[in-house]
Amino acid sequence: MNLRGNDVHTRTGFECCCRHGKESAGRNKLSAENATGGQCERLPCHRDHAARDRRSRARFGLDAYRYVFSDKNFYRALGTTAVFSLGMVAIAVPLGGILAFLITRTDIRFKRLLEILVLVPMFISSIVLAFGYTVSVGPTGFLSLFVRDLIGFVPWNIYSLWGMILIAGLSHVPNVYLYVSAAMRNLPSDLEEAARTTGASVWRVSRDVTLPMVLPSLIFAAALNILLGFETFGIPLVLGDPNGIMVLTTYIYKLTTLFGTPTYQLMAVVAVVLVLITLPLVWIQRRLLRNARRYAALGGKGARVATLKLGAGGQTIALSIIGFWLFVSVALPIGGILVRAFVDAWGEGVNLLDHLTTANFAHLLDVPALQNGIINTILLSVIGGAVAVGIYLLVGLAGHRNWGMSNTVLDYIVLLPRALPGLVVGLAFFWVFLFVPFLTPLRPTLVSLFVAYVVVGLSYGLRLLQGTLLQVAPELEESARTTGATIGRTWRDVVIPIVRPGLAGAWALIMIIFLREYATGVYLMGAGTEVIGSLMVSLLQTGAMNTIAALSLISIVLTGAGLALALRLGAKIHD
Repeated sequence: MNLRGNDVHTRTGFECCCRHGKESAGRNKLSAENATGGQCERLPCHRDHAARDRRSRARFGLDAYRYVFSDKNFYRALGTTAVFSLGMVAIAVPLGGILAFLITRTDIRFKRLLEILVLVPMFISSIVLAFGYTVSVGPTGFLSLFVRDLIGFVPWNIYSLWGMILIAGLSHVPNVYLYVSAAMRNLPSDLEEAARTTGASVWRVSRDVTLPMVLPSLIFAAALNILLGFETFGIPLVLGDPNGIMVLTTYIYKLTTLFGTPTYQLMAVVAVVLVLITLPLVWIQRRLLRNARRYAALGGKGARVATLKLGAGGQTIALSIIGFWLFVSVALPIGGILVRAFVDAWGEGVNLLDHLTTANFAHLLDVPALQNGIINTILLSVIGGAVAVGIYLLVGLAGHRNWGMSNTVLDYIVLLPRALPGLVVGLAFFWVFLFVPFLTPLRPTLVSLFVAYVVVGLSYGLRLLQGTLLQVAPELEESARTTGATIGRTWRDVVIPIVRPGLAGAWALIMIIFLREYATGVYLMGAGTEVIGSLMVSLLQTGAMNTIAALSLISIVLTGAGLALALRLGAKIHD
């Protein structure tokens, strides 16, 4: 078996369907219409027949485990995933801690704007970011060609393991910032002021005083990023796959068509390995979060918080650090996509002004599958997000004010989806809807995607609503109960009306989560159930870069609109 390089990279479900009577074309010659409107429609049918054939001759055995555990490419992917995750932590945690300190503990200028901007990469799909980096700093990217004209060579290579680590680390800085800044906002400032009176610089105060006080949150953020590293799919697929660099998620994806038909038993083995690795990380993460909440630093001035003065020189350095990170993490990928979406050719020797066009967007209206992808994405995000908030609210109410064992069990069950990559969740639901008879009719509908999305967003959505529910004073609920109201009526007449404003903000944030999701729908996508993210994954195999650029820009615009709506509704994205 050989899983390396382009020999497997082009062996996608499209070519597999071609061998069953569809017209075959080369990877770079496939039109977006063939890739999404024709062959893609045949792919789910082919997967269903293959799965049913396996079910008819299914038997217990360890052959799949024996095959995977004897494959050197599996161990190579496992080792690469570990290096990728640890490298991502080494970049994201220090930088996220520094950004949290500068924004929450100092008098840095433009603080309110920066609090929003630093979270932008967290709300953009990783496959969109990866494609944006390809266009801007890839071998023939806009910035790469500009730098080569200046110094004669390009001093970076994003199609390498270290390029993947750098990009993933920078894009996951907001996850660290989110948790560390929340801890820093609750710290008293007397210890920092005492250090400043002894002559310590602001930077030394951050290193020796502030960051050690939020160490549990830093460790929690590190554990979270290791977990996210094992789940990452988009960046390794776009940047690692062309050079044969695999992580566990892309290894699973390649097993889809390794033998010409989906090898579900092998994919299931790798999925089990991923779960066994990530479940302990979820448990550690929960323990760290509990300890972080108990961790407090109280000084002689109680909880008084004052900002540290940076001075003119410090302001320049601080703004330069944040500005450079925003340029690399936000401006480069989004700018690359913005330019690429409005040209029909790019690369060395190409004058972009001569190739400006809006045909890339017009083409989206000509292909039914692409139209469906945009419409379905909006429907799942707006309507599906609202229904999901209702589901999360019911789950949150079930554990509200419940400190018993049942709540602990519920908490762990809710965290389970976090241990699974979206790719694996989508694959699991594909099997569920395929093999459970009464669910089979729902598989080729948006219902299957909606259920998978709800599960993927469960831990995040519930955390949002739990924070909102905790703002309800227990005395109000107790008063209703003493008058004879049932639990259900207490929820309906007391709790829900109070938290209604928070529900609107939570809906907007869940909408963004659904908008950026791409891996979950890879296996569930079929004719009429396409979504933007999954279409981009499929189109990568065909080289339809014009279409990918247009879809990426639409995804960014929709995400930006969702974020603006969340802020308008008062969503607390920092909690």
